Amino acid sequence: MTGGPAAVRGKAGPAGLLLVAAAAAWVWVVTRWGGMQAMPGTMGLGLPAFLAVWTLMMAAMMLPATSLVAALYARTITAHRASRMVVFTVAYLLVWAAAGLPGYALAVGLDRAASLPAAAGTAVAAAVFAVSGVYQLTPVKDRCLARCRSPIGLMLRYASYPGPSRDLRAGAHHGAFCLGCCWSLMVLLAAFGVMNLWAMVVLAFVITTEKLAPVGRLVARVVGIASIALAVAVFWVPALAPGLTGAGMAGM
Repeated sequence: MTGGPAAVRGKAGPAGLLLVAAAAAWVWVVTRWGGMQAMPGTMGLGLPAFLAVWTLMMAAMMLPATSLVAALYARTITAHRASRMVVFTVAYLLVWAAAGLPGYALAVGLDRAASLPAAAGTAVAAAVFAVSGVYQLTPVKDRCLARCRSPIGLMLRYASYPGPSRDLRAGAHHGAFCLGCCWSLMVLLAAFGVMNLWAMVVLAFVITTEKLAPVGRLVARVVGIASIALAVAVFWVPALAPGLTGAGMAGM
């Protein structure tokens, strides 16, 4: 596990499969929802359908950023690598699917808030931006991001997991760290619109840069400061939060 970038590239097959899965999820999102508006709330979906759409969105946005951890974890597997990596990936996505439950509750609340005056939507948008921005600057964010950026310690932990449940536990554990790292970015979709395609692309780029680029920690802080700035600016430019203010909602 200490062979460096060249060794990781030599074992990057599982990471490549994750990128293929992410690309397939993006194709589905674009072809199914790409012509829709930046839709607020639950998008008119019931809980099962919302969770299905949410999970595909998370696959599209999160799997590219998980490629490094996937490549390293695959190096700890000596037999049945493909099937075991499927279990690891499914467990990882199940964590994000579970995060869709509070996400749905929040979306229902946003649907009900849609009948409130526009000023109320703007205030909620400011709160969303502020919460996201402040969390980006906290030690908890730094800790979770550090685990994703330097996962060797996680690999040693996962190697100690006994029995056939190892891949399930490892995927769920890594998914929990990713959730702790990135929930503050995902909550921004409430402001931008759940199916705002451009917002999804930008947030996916930010997440991948935070986790894989040398300047990832700096990017996390810059995004946090920018989000706090948006919390102020949205009072003057409600179109910054079309998912909550209804302003500037255009077909994607």
